[in-house]
Amino acid sequence: MVENRTTDGKRIAQLLSSEVDGREDSGLAALAVTDADPDVEPSADGELAYRITYVDSDDVLADVFVHDERVRIEFREGIDAAAETASEGDLRVRPKAVEPPRTLVFVEDGGEVKRAVDALVAALEVGDDAR
Repeated sequence: MVENRTTDGKRIAQLLSSEVDGREDSGLAALAVTDADPDVEPSADGELAYRITYVDSDDVLADVFVHDERVRIEFREGIDAAAETASEGDLRVRPKAVEPPRTLVFVEDGGEVKRAVDALVAALEVGDDAR
């Protein structure tokens, strides 16, 4: 049996973008993909592919960076909820020690995109409460 895995960072970012833009359930209609760079090329350090913002404002929920074989989501809001939900979904998570702090979630396979969306929804719910 052949195992099909999507481990190309740019393709994973495209799948995540499609989920955010294409779904309206779970509050995702409140989010938009903005500042997208369709020509972004993956790098070892990660290149900004797009931002996930609130539809009704310029506030950024998360930034999405493309690496060669993964995507890094940097949550700006709802960081604790995103970390908890991503961890429960077996995604790799770590804090980023900046001010204000951020949570990094790594998506290393296209099959993990739905779990990353769950983390976005969790962060969105907390972010909406704080707004």
